[in-house]
Amino acid sequence: MKNQKLSDQVSAKIRQDILDGKYKAGEKIPAEPELMKVYEVGRSSIREAIKSLAMAGILKVRQGSGTFVNEVLPEENMAEKLRVADFDEINAVRKLLEEEIVRLAVENHTQAELEEIEKHLTLRKLAIIAEDRPACTNADIAFHLAIANASHNKVLASLYQNFTHTIRTFFSKREAQGIGHFAMSHHLHAELLHAIKTKRKKQAQELIRNILDHNY
Repeated sequence: MKNQKLSDQVSAKIRQDILDGKYKAGEKIPAEPELMKVYEVGRSSIREAIKSLAMAGILKVRQGSGTFVNEVLPEENMAEKLRVADFDEINAVRKLLEEEIVRLAVENHTQAELEEIEKHLTLRKLAIIAEDRPACTNADIAFHLAIANASHNKVLASLYQNFTHTIRTFFSKREAQGIGHFAMSHHLHAELLHAIKTKRKKQAQELIRNILDHNY
């Protein structure tokens, strides 16, 4: 957040308060002096935040009346939807996404992309040996993201990138389990790379389903 403008931070907080129901659709939000106290910032940051939210269609400024939450809010962006989604919902969509990603990676990968996938698989194994859970998480996510890039479908790769924060959050909730689930699933990840390398599409898709069915 340090590199983020103060007004952007305030904008994000107001947006979240609207989503949480603190400020309801159609209702007037507090005047600037009160907002300055609530968010502990100056008047200019409040004004910039309100201007940004008005341009996004979340707030509506009525001259002489104040600022109101729009009756019909714009569609939440993908990152916000993922943030509040149930993990089972996330995993169901991730399965569909990764099966297609793996299918395309089998068809479209280059040698350089295979080497990138293999690099992260090796880092994953080294992290397991070192019992370094954060490194396991980073290597696992990078492994799957490298496969997404090997699909040569920028939209799918971008969608998968949006999932990585949610996946990381899920792994952090299982921190007490240590590196056990990473170790148990490593052979499946190695087999997945081999299936992609040898262009065994059906086997690759079965492996990714197995990985995700067990929340690996």
